[in-house]
Amino acid sequence: MDRVAVCPGSFDPITYGHLDIIERTSKVFDKVYVSVLKNSSKPGLFTPDERVELIETVTQEFPNVEIRQFDGLLVDFCKDVGAGAIVRGLRAVSDFEYEMQLTSMNRKLDSTIDTIYMMTNNNYSFISSSIVKEVAKYDGKVEDVVPPEIEVALKKKFNHE
Repeated sequence: MDRVAVCPGSFDPITYGHLDIIERTSKVFDKVYVSVLKNSSKPGLFTPDERVELIETVTQEFPNVEIRQFDGLLVDFCKDVGAGAIVRGLRAVSDFEYEMQLTSMNRKLDSTIDTIYMMTNNNYSFISSSIVKEVAKYDGKVEDVVPPEIEVALKKKFNHE
């Protein structure tokens, strides 16, 4: 039986911190689904389709990783793809309280799906998609925190080509 995990998030945009978690998860599990949340309450800079395309571009080196969109309950997505684990990245202690609430609710909805936390590499612990977008908006340097393909996409979005 394959060990299947889901790495969920909005990934708007994906950063090196996200990629760190995805890469490490791909070494532990046989199959990894990166699930891109369609969040109707938070429209985002990139559309869900654009995010999927960008993530597919920067995860090509991981053959056991597949990118999918989802809308609804994460536990339902996990059931649909046969995942027994949700892998979440933690940057700092401040992330833990929110993540614990999500984990508790997911566990209540389906006690067969475990949540595993991975600490992000210290080099990326300060990075968030929100900060990246804010810096990119003002044409600041983001090349050290996102892959080149993402930097190009951000420049296009903010008309800094």
